[in-house]
Amino acid sequence: MARVLSTAFCVALLAATAGAFALTQGAKVELVPIFRTHVDKVFSPSCKCNTRVAKIDFRLRKTERLTVWITHEGTRVRTLVPGRTYRRGPVALEFDGIDDNGFTLPDGDYKPVVHLGHEHRTIELPNTMVLDTRPPAVQVRHRIYTHISPDDDHHNDDFVIHYRVSEPAHGILIVDHHQVVFTLDKPLSGKLTWNGKINGRLVRPGNHVLEISAQDAAGNRAKPFPFAVVTVRYIRLGRTRVLVKPGAKFALLVLTDAPTFDWLFNHGRGTARHGTLHLRAPAVPGVYRLYAQAAGHAAKALVVVG
Repeated sequence: MARVLSTAFCVALLAATAGAFALTQGAKVELVPIFRTHVDKVFSPSCKCNTRVAKIDFRLRKTERLTVWITHEGTRVRTLVPGRTYRRGPVALEFDGIDDNGFTLPDGDYKPVVHLGHEHRTIELPNTMVLDTRPPAVQVRHRIYTHISPDDDHHNDDFVIHYRVSEPAHGILIVDHHQVVFTLDKPLSGKLTWNGKINGRLVRPGNHVLEISAQDAAGNRAKPFPFAVVTVRYIRLGRTRVLVKPGAKFALLVLTDAPTFDWLFNHGRGTARHGTLHLRAPAVPGVYRLYAQAAGHAAKALVVVG
């Protein structure tokens, strides 16, 4: 009898162990009710852009009654879903950085929490949303006065400026109130290059005001400020009107980035190096036109002989 009882006890113990093992394995393969979770990492309610809200997306394995809220430092600050039944499939929510009383919440870290009413289960999503309303600070050399000649001759075709930002941000270059550069990357330091074009078209010759800004990952944009005046010139004469006596010599400054230029005056023509052009006035009084041309661009001056 003792042997029979001992055998029965061992069989029962083995059965219990097998049952516990089966339950444990079943718990291991149990699928979580929420999957494919995506939560925006950073956003800014003050920006007028697509990052002004944080998107919270996930999928349900089966129909559930959800209550969803946002916590900040462990405190519940906003209820997104007070209690609503969702069918299995995608759930798309947005957090705009406003609390339940309608006030803008402070910058910081926020986490979404989901309560499943049918399962009596609460899940804090591991994803952190950073509310950031402070724009990046930009450092750049100020009071720059320079020139370019964007004629593709590889002489002063572009303007290049190096800059630094206080946090990872896109560099932004603005010319005459038009955005011309928005960097794809967000380095802490970089360079901006202007090729003399706005909206794909070359600007007119003359002075152009350049401003700089930056935009961080949350969409906060620094207030643009002017830092440079860039003169676009192809070829320019030092004077547009010259007074000279008949037969006298005169000189005229020719500004160009091309190594040489062509000139035409009083039926004469020639090629000269950039700098000062020396000519002689006609012996007959009158008004004559002087032309200078380089890289497909021309400038002219009136020569008054008398």
